[in-house]
Amino acid sequence: MGKKRIYELAKELNVSSKQIVDRADKAGFTIKNHMSTVDDNQEKQIRKMFSKGASVSSHQARPQPTKSQHSTTHVTKKPGESHSTSTSNHGSSNHSTARNNDSQNSNHNAHSQHVTTHSDNRGDSRNHNSTARNDNRHTNNGGRATTNSTGSRHNQSQNNHSNNRNETHNNSNNRNESHNNSRNNSNRTTNNSNTTRSSRPATASTSGSTNNRTSDNHSNNYSNNAHRNTGSGRFGGSLNRNNNRGGSRKFNKKRNKKQRKQKNQRLRQVEHHGAPERKERPLPKVLEYQDGMNAQDLGKILHREPAEIVKKLFMLGVMVNQNQSLDKDTIEILAADYGITAQEKVHQDLSNLDKIFEKEETNTDHQESRPAVVTIMGHVDHGKTTLLDHLRHSHITAGEAGGITQAIGAYQVRHGDNLITFLDTPGHAAFTEMRARGANITDITVLVVAADDGVMPQTIEAINHAKAAKTPIIVAINKIDKPDANPQHVTDQLMQYGLIPESNGGDTIFVNISAKFGKNIDELLDMIILEAEMLELKANPDQPGAGSVIEARLDQGQGPVATLLVQQGTLRVGDPIVVGNTFGRVRTMTNERGRDLKKATPAMPVSITGLNDVPEAGDRFVVFADEKTARSVGEERAKEAQVEERRQTTRVTLDSLFDSLKEGEMKEVDIVIKADVQGSVEALANSLQKIEVEGVKVNIIHAAVGAINESDVALAEASNAIIIGFNVRPTPQAKSQAESDHVDIRLHQVIYNAIDEVESAMKGMLAPTYKEQVTGQVEVRDIFKASKVGTIAGGMVVDGYVQKNSKVRLIRDGVVVYTGELNSLKRFKDDVNEVKQGFELGLTIKDFNDIKVGDVVEAYIMKEVPVK
Repeated sequence: MGKKRIYELAKELNVSSKQIVDRADKAGFTIKNHMSTVDDNQEKQIRKMFSKGASVSSHQARPQPTKSQHSTTHVTKKPGESHSTSTSNHGSSNHSTARNNDSQNSNHNAHSQHVTTHSDNRGDSRNHNSTARNDNRHTNNGGRATTNSTGSRHNQSQNNHSNNRNETHNNSNNRNESHNNSRNNSNRTTNNSNTTRSSRPATASTSGSTNNRTSDNHSNNYSNNAHRNTGSGRFGGSLNRNNNRGGSRKFNKKRNKKQRKQKNQRLRQVEHHGAPERKERPLPKVLEYQDGMNAQDLGKILHREPAEIVKKLFMLGVMVNQNQSLDKDTIEILAADYGITAQEKVHQDLSNLDKIFEKEETNTDHQESRPAVVTIMGHVDHGKTTLLDHLRHSHITAGEAGGITQAIGAYQVRHGDNLITFLDTPGHAAFTEMRARGANITDITVLVVAADDGVMPQTIEAINHAKAAKTPIIVAINKIDKPDANPQHVTDQLMQYGLIPESNGGDTIFVNISAKFGKNIDELLDMIILEAEMLELKANPDQPGAGSVIEARLDQGQGPVATLLVQQGTLRVGDPIVVGNTFGRVRTMTNERGRDLKKATPAMPVSITGLNDVPEAGDRFVVFADEKTARSVGEERAKEAQVEERRQTTRVTLDSLFDSLKEGEMKEVDIVIKADVQGSVEALANSLQKIEVEGVKVNIIHAAVGAINESDVALAEASNAIIIGFNVRPTPQAKSQAESDHVDIRLHQVIYNAIDEVESAMKGMLAPTYKEQVTGQVEVRDIFKASKVGTIAGGMVVDGYVQKNSKVRLIRDGVVVYTGELNSLKRFKDDVNEVKQGFELGLTIKDFNDIKVGDVVEAYIMKEVPVK
């Protein structure tokens, strides 16, 4: 027999595992828990412990041993018959007698004993009620069960006036322990190890009945095989744990009542100490306060409840509540009552973001190397965006109106193991401020000059901006692949402006490139990395984030969106932030490819949302410790900006008074400007104000970011102004209101066209031959992909009609995405020339496939109008 676990032995002994562990520990066995194992010797000792414990703790009277009389009668054996055995067991009996039916055992060879039995896994039976040995043993006939043919068993019991309560301790796998309080003497059958029936047909017993006769019966208890044990070893016996009937319920009821009584006694003995006392934190040695703090603010500093502070002030003769502001004298009296020193906190001007930014920028602790920020500058159409297009392996130029960059683009490019941040600034004259802004936040300036065009006005302006910002310049002479390219001529021109190449003894790096074909691009990147290593660019990523605004716009779905360049520290999602005169908490953060980010390290450009308003390009941003401070700083800066604006508009001097008198004779052209990004708003407003026409001047009454709405139309109608939209469209409500109020709305995608149109109107030379007339709008509801055709837009005409020869604009979230012509117009599978309102259609746009569900396709025609 192998080792056995404690919980298995506990099941057989019908005791808890804890009892076995406790007794085994007293006996010196190394047993830790119910999963420990014991060998055969230890198992026998444990069984003896519990067998002795059961006999000692038994409340039954031990019966007197009697002799068992055995009479065996041998009958002549016939073929197919077995021995006939009759056994008379004379034992002691109680006043109550059990009359039992024949117990059906698996081997039909069970002894009917009137004693308490203890059987182990081997099927041994031990008689604890009688000391007499029952010598009547039966053989199993070679493993086959014997069947009594004519034998009868007579269990004769003499009267015994002692009351015996018979307990059954069955220690086999059935784990049944029966404590029957009623006087129930029943025959118990012990399990033999051999349970195999004979395969031979045995002669059925003809008169095999067993009579249990008992004299002086006081009660008759009928039990029909109540405790039948069929099986042997660990897997024998009944699975019903509580197989007592009758008195067991009464016993359980008394036991539960006793347990409840003991539990109540234990609960009454437990001492109730009440709630634990609160441990107060010690007072600070110095109370740093500000004028206007209330009881709640002081409670946080003093580690006390606000109610306690209000009570103490009441005892000092000051009647206040928790939210009422306190003056300096009251706070000092309170501090003296607590026995600590009061010290007024020095006020810091947090609204000066430039000062905070400079302070963080000069902090040289824990600095690490950061990527270089490179600004690409140059004249219009000299190949700046094409160069960046090749660096990013994408196609930026194809998506820009007129091939001109309208706003600053910020991108990161990896070259080897190094990252480089590029800023692409516009080249034409209208974007002077944007170029100056790019030069102020950059480390290195790459000046792109066309080899076939030479130095142009914006080239000179870019040189001046870079020198003013004290940033090193790397000259990239582009378009060397053209037949009329002359790089040496360009070099000679630039030397006149102080850009002397290294070959001539200067310190300016010159690289001849072809952005279109990618020639010498790697050499240019190597020069940028070399220049960055010489500058030793470093930043501290552990401090709060700070940097500058590259661009800002108002998105219809996301609200204010700002493109930021992190210059110091780390910007994280959820940070309280102040950007210029706006504030908020960073809700989302994406890179130039539209991927969501959790944080932005130094020299990384990101677009964020979560601001309360659209900031201006070039503003500083700083991350604060909490949103409350950020809100107060942002509101304070907004108030200061509003006061400064009013001060400038109301300031009048003698010179300005004389100019105003002269301006009374002049005519004004009132204009409302709406654009997609803040940089375009500033550039368009400045360019229009610089138009010089005798007797006429431009008055910008409103300039903002976003689509043209009803408020803009109402303002233009009240002031008799013209609305100029740059890369934006009017909302349907605004468009309808403008038609009813006769407000002129001019929409443009190239800034030069807007400037020329306004200037021509001011000079009285505006004689339009054609006028745009919108014929209808189509709402895209589904898209289909076709390999030979491209993207097919399925939708419905929601307004007007659409003709096959119409020009179209694709509008997404109020912003014009593409302007072109219809390629095809169909209803179902048939080509049609016109589709009216309320009908579905399918259309394709020439040379454009980026159509999405929810886009609006606006159809228009150019109608000739007479000259007024």
